[in-house]
Amino acid sequence: MDLRERYIETNGIKLHVMESGPADGPMVLFLHGFPEFWYAWRKQIGYFADRGYLVVAPDQRGYNVSDKPAGVAAYNIDELAKDIIGLVDAYGRKQILLVGHDWGASVSWWVALKYPDRVRKLAILNVPHPKVMARNLFTNQRQMEKSWYIFYFQLPGAVEKFGSAHNYAWPVHLLATTSRPGAFTPEELEEYRKAFAQPGAFSAMVNWYRAMIQTQPEPLQSFDVAMPMILLWGENDVAMLAEMADQSMAYCKQGRLIKFPGVSHWIQHEEADRVNALIEELFIA
Repeated sequence: MDLRERYIETNGIKLHVMESGPADGPMVLFLHGFPEFWYAWRKQIGYFADRGYLVVAPDQRGYNVSDKPAGVAAYNIDELAKDIIGLVDAYGRKQILLVGHDWGASVSWWVALKYPDRVRKLAILNVPHPKVMARNLFTNQRQMEKSWYIFYFQLPGAVEKFGSAHNYAWPVHLLATTSRPGAFTPEELEEYRKAFAQPGAFSAMVNWYRAMIQTQPEPLQSFDVAMPMILLWGENDVAMLAEMADQSMAYCKQGRLIKFPGVSHWIQHEEADRVNALIEELFIA
């Protein structure tokens, strides 16, 4: 891959960004989730750059070497979305193609809902619509059981101590054991370990979950997603009930749901070829 590294000022912070592809190509923004960083898209960046897209993959705030503002409120979903709009502005684009996985998918949903004129096409991987997530997180016992870690993460300092023990053994183990064997090579897992160990990173990463429970976003005018979109869903997700994918489509005016039997939460790692082809199909339609 021909990768270019940048640091971009947005929303009062500086984000570390990796980009590839022609500077004048249609811009695709890839947003990673927990506990990843820009490297989550290593199997997508070259694919889309080779097809003429300007591919942009930031470390979101708190992650790896991007800025890590203090306090839980700094990780409210509205702030995370403003980071992305600031990035789009920094590239001088009116509209982008947006792809998100895990927490990056949550931010992508929110950007599409709050700033619909800035997103031309939307691809979401393994996270439900925010209305569906909120409803199931607090009323569906099966989902609450799967989401136990969200509530554990609220404890001040506890997860930082646990997560950093033995050179970040737990988050590395999490990636390795909740994915299909071979989805992450030992060498790739070491890259993640380096990102976890960046000063202040693990606490900032967990603050996303704390802000989810402890802060309230600004009200939205509508929860309907207007632009063409796809929702790709690995059915063997240990953290998310597959039924939430079906429920999400009620909010998508031009939506398509594609389920992946036998695939885990880490869908873009395990099924990169199919995921890439489906996203490209959306973009060129």
